[in-house]
Amino acid sequence: MALHIVASRPDPAILKLPWSLRLEEWTDEYVVPLPRGLSRHVVRIVRLGDRTYAVKETVEAIAFREYRLLRDLQRLGLPAVSPQGVVTGRVDKEGEELPAALLTQHLRFSLPYRSLFAHGLSADNLPSLVDALVVLLVRLHLADFFWGDVSLSNVLFRRNAGGFAAYLVDAETGELKPSLSANMREYDLTIATENVFAELLDLQASESLDEQVEAHAIIELLAERYHALWDELTAEEEFSAGEMWRIEQRIERLNDLGFDLDELDIVTDFDGDKVRIQPKVVEQGHHRRELQALTGLNVEEAQARRLLNDIAAYTAHEDLGREDRTLVANRWLKDIYEPVIAMIPPDLRGKLEPAEFFHEVLVHRWYLSERAGAEVSIFDTARDYIADVLTTKPDEAVTADD
Repeated sequence: MALHIVASRPDPAILKLPWSLRLEEWTDEYVVPLPRGLSRHVVRIVRLGDRTYAVKETVEAIAFREYRLLRDLQRLGLPAVSPQGVVTGRVDKEGEELPAALLTQHLRFSLPYRSLFAHGLSADNLPSLVDALVVLLVRLHLADFFWGDVSLSNVLFRRNAGGFAAYLVDAETGELKPSLSANMREYDLTIATENVFAELLDLQASESLDEQVEAHAIIELLAERYHALWDELTAEEEFSAGEMWRIEQRIERLNDLGFDLDELDIVTDFDGDKVRIQPKVVEQGHHRRELQALTGLNVEEAQARRLLNDIAAYTAHEDLGREDRTLVANRWLKDIYEPVIAMIPPDLRGKLEPAEFFHEVLVHRWYLSERAGAEVSIFDTARDYIADVLTTKPDEAVTADD
């Protein structure tokens, strides 16, 4: 049987992998020792040149289905790992057939939830982790995606200005629907609460999470925040014709949550005394799109909001309020952001992604300035942060120098 590779972006180096061996037999010659989440399948993370992939053994039909579904999610701009390809026709040295393999691109600076707790995440961070999962689930549901197996194990988390952003990593049970019913959304939410409850108990059993944490309270929080976010994004709102300002207010609330409104359904009654509005199309990424348009930086949503705030502070400090905003943003990029990022020593670049490093420096400057009783410069702060904090952090990415 001939080896067959279907790939979205052909990488000739994939052919060099030992496809005649089961994944569990692959050695350190190919495998990168990065953290992996729990999986019902054998998964290995491999590095080929400057690219890193996750390889999962599974049934051929399931591999192709998940590959195509992940491509659909990518086209929709949803937070999920990027599919690279499917390898079939694998046989061992005795001619016995081996499972098909699905390849996805490794998401840099991402960690499974177990590794986050192993790296010192505390119970105080659980609400942020829940919020990230809730935002991911709501975004998928808005796109009429039924997940079918919502859990912390099927998600990778990236740091996001002190919080987290969640990415779907296992779409095996997922399905894009023409329209997602309320019952299917509630089923996904039920699965989420059951799985997260079990995962929290498992963390406590392994002493990775304080046993005082009430798992019931966490899953109640998950369901509560899901419904609150879904209602804010989709619920009808009715008011009198004299309160038209509430339309703009609703849009501003959506923007504050990081969502853009692309379509709004506005209906008035017969006499025009009552107005009913309902968001029809919403898309997350309001701040990251704004920052990318201004500077070209592509970062997570909360990071983008943090950087936009720093641009605003820079504008006020330099008295540039009358200047074109794009020109000011590019000046900030060259004078502040890029020089600060350039201060990271090469051997420490795998600790935090650049935007998260900059956010941490801003937080550190607040503490240093409060202690000094005067504002400390961003560059002095960065030097202090690198020396006293960054060196103590674990690596969270495969860097070019590894």
